Amino acid sequence: MSVSRGSTRWLLICVWAGTVLGAAAGAVASAPTGLAARGGDRSVLLNWSAATTTAGGGYQVYRADRADGPFTRITATALVNPAYADNTVENGLTYHYRVQDAGSVGASGRHSNTVTASTGAFASDDEFLDFLQYAAFQYFWREANPANGLVRDRSRPDSVSSIAATGFGLTALGIGIDRGWITRAEGRERALTTLRTFWERPQGAGPEGCIGYRGWFYHFLDMNTALRVWRCELSSIDTALFLAGMLDAGIYFDQPEAEEPAIRALAGRIFDRIDWQYLATGTNSLSMGWRPETGFIEARWIGYNEAMILYILGLGATVRPLASDHWTAWTSGYSWTTHFGQDYVAFAPLFGHQYSHCWIDFRQIADGYLQRKGIDYFENSRRATLAQRAYCIANPGGFPGYGAEVWGLTACDGPGSTGFFAYIARGAPPAENDDGTIAPTAVGGSLPFAPEYCLPTLRHFYDRYRTRLWTGYGFRDAFNLTADWWGPDVLGIDQGPILIMAENHRTGSVWRRFMREPIVHRGLAAAGFAPVTAADKARR
Repeated sequence: MSVSRGSTRWLLICVWAGTVLGAAAGAVASAPTGLAARGGDRSVLLNWSAATTTAGGGYQVYRADRADGPFTRITATALVNPAYADNTVENGLTYHYRVQDAGSVGASGRHSNTVTASTGAFASDDEFLDFLQYAAFQYFWREANPANGLVRDRSRPDSVSSIAATGFGLTALGIGIDRGWITRAEGRERALTTLRTFWERPQGAGPEGCIGYRGWFYHFLDMNTALRVWRCELSSIDTALFLAGMLDAGIYFDQPEAEEPAIRALAGRIFDRIDWQYLATGTNSLSMGWRPETGFIEARWIGYNEAMILYILGLGATVRPLASDHWTAWTSGYSWTTHFGQDYVAFAPLFGHQYSHCWIDFRQIADGYLQRKGIDYFENSRRATLAQRAYCIANPGGFPGYGAEVWGLTACDGPGSTGFFAYIARGAPPAENDDGTIAPTAVGGSLPFAPEYCLPTLRHFYDRYRTRLWTGYGFRDAFNLTADWWGPDVLGIDQGPILIMAENHRTGSVWRRFMREPIVHRGLAAAGFAPVTAADKARR
């Protein structure tokens, strides 16, 4: 790495840690840098880099009608994230913005650069999706630690890292580069930093001081040390979601120059280190995880949900791989059902029909189970999406707002007050923990399956609820009209499916790329996937 890029990386590390670079205690905060603005329909997205010195208290945003001011503060309270959505603007106008450290308000010259943005109605659905993706991408770029690549689980300053969010973030890098939101050099450095962290941090059986064990990784990691927190589990599914993003990054960074070969090499080493047999525990199915304190989790991955990608990667491994009978055991727990005129393999929360599809293109291929049903898993997810929308239109629970453009049940936060769940897996049909809480990611993650319904719903969320639901990182996790509750956080495992599935809907680029991976080809073959024949299609 050159001296200049090394210096840049050190600056980013200092920014992340909030280090005062050579400044005495109590020094006046420096200005936030890199402020950028993007105008949309009655909203302006603002993102910036944190100040290198801070007086504390977060950030305040100022707006003016002219470049030379006067600038008026538009944030009622200080912001804790380097992102903001100004939803108080009108279309057809140009606005000017500055950001200042909230602890140094009034200090001369301590504001950021001034940026300009113009607003206007979206000219097309594609323009809306670009705005949506841009906002979601900012989460993965701004809420990652540049020193180690870990991505926050949620948009709180004290949040730990989720390895699943980090996996989604690795795939986000390629999308951001292709759409011109970051440079290839920036994405390459972030990917390499992330993979070095997962390769170099210690693995071991002890309860502390490790990132994982037997090649698997702990569900939640400290944002700075990249080591286990909260006595969490060694997670099989979350490891798989990280691996998917990692393998995708290895495919994306395919050039011979710079450090791209190192990304591919590290991806191979990390993958080959996994002991797939360890979590199989001598059976033909995988445990959901392991804890040093209590051993293996009794629950196992049998029956349809988000774990398809876990088994396909394990079946495709060349070092300690899973045998094909693991797929047989997995499908033995399937429940073929009919809801609202749709026949499909059931799983009530929509995330189970989406996560594996973020990377694997299941169109026109099927295993033996779905070959006999005459459909593929893409069609299965479409039917589940349509059935859930029909459930919300029928609205058997009588929840305010439910209808053709207010639906979307999945794992998400909730009000948590009397009569309402907090974080839980919600779904339907049949109803599972349905308390009137709607999650935009449930709709965004199904974009490729049913765009004719998902797009109008996402646009309705934006048009109707923008002032309470739309943030500098896109949609909040969830909302509940019955409780008049609007989730305070944005989650990485929400923004990942929204960003990636919107890209698959628009260009299919993630699918095309990931389906070049030999591990995936071997895994699908071992699971018995084959093209869906014309005769099969006729039985749909």
